[in-house]
Amino acid sequence: MGLAVLPLLTEAFDQRYILSIATRVVIWSIAAVSLNMILGYGGMVSFGHAVFFGIGGYTVGILAHHGTNIGWIQWPLAVLAAAAWAAVVGALSLRTRGLYFIMITLAFAQLVFYVSAGLSEYGADDGLNISRSRFPGVIDLRDKSSFYWLCFALLCITLWFCHRFSNSRFGLVIRGAKSNDLRMTALGFPVFQYRLVAFVIAGAFGGLAGILLANEGAYISPAMMSWVKSGDLIVIVVLGGMGTLFGPLWGTIAFFVVEESLKPLMDLIGHGWGEYWQIVFGPMLVLIALYARGGIDSLLGRRRG
Repeated sequence: MGLAVLPLLTEAFDQRYILSIATRVVIWSIAAVSLNMILGYGGMVSFGHAVFFGIGGYTVGILAHHGTNIGWIQWPLAVLAAAAWAAVVGALSLRTRGLYFIMITLAFAQLVFYVSAGLSEYGADDGLNISRSRFPGVIDLRDKSSFYWLCFALLCITLWFCHRFSNSRFGLVIRGAKSNDLRMTALGFPVFQYRLVAFVIAGAFGGLAGILLANEGAYISPAMMSWVKSGDLIVIVVLGGMGTLFGPLWGTIAFFVVEESLKPLMDLIGHGWGEYWQIVFGPMLVLIALYARGGIDSLLGRRRG
């Protein structure tokens, strides 16, 4: 409810910076929900999920760089590109398990990262300023409130889809395979195909988040898909509660609140110390892992109970 009325509150109190942070929270929540579909429900620990961020963003950015700014063209192509890359990565990585799966997803993500860093026409390491997507007569993405509402609506659609996904027959097979894939195979379910489809769906939603992130800052760079971003997404899902519908949303809110509050506090202690806010955040995450294994969602559940 708070997120729904946030633009009205920030406009009333002239706090546009908070709206900018909230927009990023909503976008990252979409990415975290998409990762939760495979990590939380399927037990697939992808350490390269941020690559879908980058593919979605770079598809929009490259098209804009060459004069194609129409969102009706950019956005479907970007989602298709992310889904296609997810199909390639999933077809190879899902044949492995455990540490090997983690390393292969990381390797593919690093491959795309270094390719993007070498694209001198598109800014290489420095990134590229882009013009925002245009939807003539429908919405102006330059208006921060309108853009926030769009992101919020897409987050609601993503959560609705995730709810249907987790409770469908398809989702139950994915969850069953997480517990015992041999048993699900023995029951006649083609577990590999199910997991591959789930991986592609998660990649498509990750691409959608990348599209929004590129439009939010009107900027793309290889940093969008670094392994650090993939690690942040895993932390967010674990922090909020894996395999829960709203856990990724709680995790993203907590992550950004801690980041935005710890940085200035540590800068007060010493100039530049704010860059190392993870030193404090790390032990906090360990405490949550030890005493609230279901993440923030489980803590809220206990309070509601």
